[in-house]
Amino acid sequence: MAKIDFGGVMEEVITSEEFSLEQARDVLKVETVAILGYGVQGPGQALNLRDNGINVIVGQREGGASWDKAVEDGFVPGKTLFPLIEAATKATVIQFLLSDAGQVATWPKIRECLNDGDALYFSHGFSIVYKNQTGVVPPDNVDVILVAPKGSGRTVRTNFLDGSGINSSFAIHQDATGRAKERTIALGIAIGSGYLFPTTFEKEVHSDLTGERGVLMGCLAGVMEAQYNLLRKNGHSPSEAFNETVEELTQSLIRLVAQNGMDWMFASCSTTAQRGALDWAPKFRQAVEPVFEALYQRVLDGTETQRVLDVNSAPDYREKLEVELKEIRESEMWRAGTAVRSLRPENRR
Repeated sequence: MAKIDFGGVMEEVITSEEFSLEQARDVLKVETVAILGYGVQGPGQALNLRDNGINVIVGQREGGASWDKAVEDGFVPGKTLFPLIEAATKATVIQFLLSDAGQVATWPKIRECLNDGDALYFSHGFSIVYKNQTGVVPPDNVDVILVAPKGSGRTVRTNFLDGSGINSSFAIHQDATGRAKERTIALGIAIGSGYLFPTTFEKEVHSDLTGERGVLMGCLAGVMEAQYNLLRKNGHSPSEAFNETVEELTQSLIRLVAQNGMDWMFASCSTTAQRGALDWAPKFRQAVEPVFEALYQRVLDGTETQRVLDVNSAPDYREKLEVELKEIRESEMWRAGTAVRSLRPENRR
């Protein structure tokens, strides 16, 4: 592992230069990797594994949209695409990429498919860490491992295709074979990780649940809505409110942050913008710190886990989800966004 200075804290990471794709192929040459679930993470990881020469099959419920998507992506029913349990039975590495609620529902049958020396792979620590609520307790004779890409399944694929790779965390919960670590790293490289940093199942799920509900999604959506509504209330047009809230962030400023950090973004803006940002950042930090404290405690004590399991296991979950997403999609703010995006040069060609 290479030691990297992360802001004064030395951490170890594994890069694709240190552990090459050739090494990964050698480790995985005798494995049959089954991707269970072809929804969010499944397609990106499956396609990257296939493109990297790994023996990969997909397990998915027949007849649904995800099954059809796997067929469109070149997986062949009866050869590389199977019903869930059949794929799990054929595998030596089961990549359990169903939704968290889906994992709970299918676990009793998946457990029966595990043989001595197999590997059970997760991209999220949820089911293992909250075992008292999920019931997911693997047998002692299998490796239990994790590779968690730090991005959506779509990004896992697009980053792979453009050659940049995605950063991922990895963890070993149970090493039954003595090969769990090399298997994990090999799989991490083979799914398209540019570098891998070590964590634990517990740390991964605690940070992941907090991040999704916080800065990455929930907080971001809520703060955007608050600013947009404020501007509209004070007479600004929908296009102006959206541009000053979302478009400039996503099309300009966040790209500068990604390129070279927050100070670089500040330095690339006007002195007036710099002064305002520096003065107001502490106020926003102080305002949201209590919210983040409450959120993190709910993650630790399993309250957020139970909320996910209760809501996402309901028979009408998808119908209710679509209602919630439709409300966002049809709000004035995001209808304005559709109009603004249509004006981008690449969309007017």
